[in-house]
Amino acid sequence: MPRPITLFTGQWADLPFEEVCRLAAGWGYDGLEIACWGDHFEVDRALGEDGYVDGRRRVLEEHGLRVWTISNHLVGQAVCDDPVDERHRAILPARIWGDGSPEGVRRRAAAEMADTARAAALLGVDTVVGFTGSSVWHTVAMFPPVPAAMVERGYADFADRWNPILDVFDEAGVRFAHEVHPSEIAYDHATTARALEAVGHRPAFGLNWDPSHMMWQGVDPAGFLLDFADRIYHVDCKDTKVRRPDGRRGLLGSHLPWGDPRRGWDFISTGRGDVPWEDCFRALNTIGYRGPVSVEWEDAGMDRLTGAPEALAFVRALAGIEPPETSFDAAFGSAD
Repeated sequence: MPRPITLFTGQWADLPFEEVCRLAAGWGYDGLEIACWGDHFEVDRALGEDGYVDGRRRVLEEHGLRVWTISNHLVGQAVCDDPVDERHRAILPARIWGDGSPEGVRRRAAAEMADTARAAALLGVDTVVGFTGSSVWHTVAMFPPVPAAMVERGYADFADRWNPILDVFDEAGVRFAHEVHPSEIAYDHATTARALEAVGHRPAFGLNWDPSHMMWQGVDPAGFLLDFADRIYHVDCKDTKVRRPDGRRGLLGSHLPWGDPRRGWDFISTGRGDVPWEDCFRALNTIGYRGPVSVEWEDAGMDRLTGAPEALAFVRALAGIEPPETSFDAAFGSAD
């Protein structure tokens, strides 16, 4: 059976949920990876309002769509971040921001992530994708010199804040898929290994694989799949174009807006960038990943109503690179 292909609704949260469902169904998506912002899926309403979850299901069913995953990146970001500031106020619900006291924001965000597991279970999905935040990301340049003990405290802080959340995920029968991404506790290969170690490799904590940020960091996305095979809980398909060096473009982005041609890299419609997609899908076969692949469409240079169906067609072809139904021995005979 082909892997289902879903559309991540995070970049569509300005549109009503029903409109996103109508668009995705019209393009031929199998379902949605539903963001917990905009009006798409509201955790507090899911837990506190009779009929809310059934209403979300009904809208999906009316459009012939399914859901395997919900995502709460924005609130998850605030669990560990330091500093917490105006950037967070811009992305958090007012009830999570509260009076803006940083530790209060972190604690309310942690409670909301625990509630996200409970809401996911009510919806009937077993995976929540999101960010963790990080108290040490701001030290990534390693200057002023960063004592090893400071980094250790950052991973201990992550474990202290997320283990109680993961306890609730265990109780709810839901897994958390951390998106490996700059600004998070795990943003490349080495930090992913360190984050998994920090929480004792507990099964509740796995990974959302999104190759777009790996490319500009020089991380092999196919190799990442093979190395963390047992932790790939969800897959996002987003592409990146690393621009030709001209002596001015920097890979850190230079604090320039998305789409600015002076940047050294940018997101681009899936299939138009540098991600080695065929190698990656063959790696997904190798590790036995059979879950949904979600198009996270983000390209400042293309209209999304054009890009989202184009990306679906590209990923649909890749999803056809399926594991063979028969083994090598069955097809060609045993070497014995």
